[in-house]
Amino acid sequence: MPFSTRRLRECFRIGARTVGWDKRDPKPRSKREGHWLIGTDVAVATYHTARAPAQALARLEADGRATVQCATSDMGPGTYTSMTQIAADALGLPVGRVRFELGDSTMPLAPPHGGSMTMASVGSTVQNTCDKLREQAIALAVADPASPLHGALADDVIVRDGRLHLRDEPGRGESYRDLLARGKDGRLEARGGYTPGDEAERYSMHAYGAVFAQVAVDERLGMARVRRLLGVYDAGRIINPKLAHSQAIGGLVGGIGTALLEHTVTDPRDGRIANPNLADYLVPVNADVPDVNAIYLDGDDRKADPIGVKGLAEVVIVGVAPAIANAIFHATGRRVRDLPITIEALL
Repeated sequence: MPFSTRRLRECFRIGARTVGWDKRDPKPRSKREGHWLIGTDVAVATYHTARAPAQALARLEADGRATVQCATSDMGPGTYTSMTQIAADALGLPVGRVRFELGDSTMPLAPPHGGSMTMASVGSTVQNTCDKLREQAIALAVADPASPLHGALADDVIVRDGRLHLRDEPGRGESYRDLLARGKDGRLEARGGYTPGDEAERYSMHAYGAVFAQVAVDERLGMARVRRLLGVYDAGRIINPKLAHSQAIGGLVGGIGTALLEHTVTDPRDGRIANPNLADYLVPVNADVPDVNAIYLDGDDRKADPIGVKGLAEVVIVGVAPAIANAIFHATGRRVRDLPITIEALL
């Protein structure tokens, strides 16, 4: 199938330029600092773009504020913030005048919060629902004899900063608050949703990345240290760059754990986990985390979903361990294919 969008070559090019790839000697064990062997290498990251049906409810209150509800959840990536942004953009309201509510099963349907699908699924739902609510308000205004917009074409009306006005005549218009004050209920409400079509049957839809790693391996002790990690990602439209960057940092750090530290040990006698605590099950801490950075390409993927996102939760971690393993090979000449890469594997 054709790719919906695929900018992996651009990820490689930007990352290579950022890390100074042209200065790298490809020969293993070609760079050292005293007893440290230095290696730099790269790996591809890819994760499929998942979508699922979702629904939402949006309401404009008499004071011109909006409330949007969906039974999704927020385990940390910033669902509250990003959905508020989408709603505010669709309704033409400042972010501070929009409230997004989630986390209650009595609210409209949402898919599980996982698989990098929340933004594509719930974000598209919020966009659809708030578009309907904005269009409902515009239709009410152009049909109301008391409105300055009475008789105008709905397609000529836009909303900015909570005020409906003609695109080519900004002085002719009124606020949501004034419009709703004349209504019988003093509020407007819309329900909307998103259901994926057959795009996955017609396109290969993935987020992509190029992950660059530099490591230092102690030649005497076999101890590996990550010195630098850079991920360059093609994840479609980035709704909130700050949240996306935070997500990437978390994924890159988690990838260090995958590559070098995390190992579940089971007792062969009964299958019980022998290291079920954070004293024996190792995860990265501050001393393990090097210079870490992420770059996202500017763009979108409208074949994947209406808001053009491709998901960025999983793609930021899946390329890290192979990048580190490749960098260890460049440093030592030893190819390790089991994780975590332990001291014993490098001695």
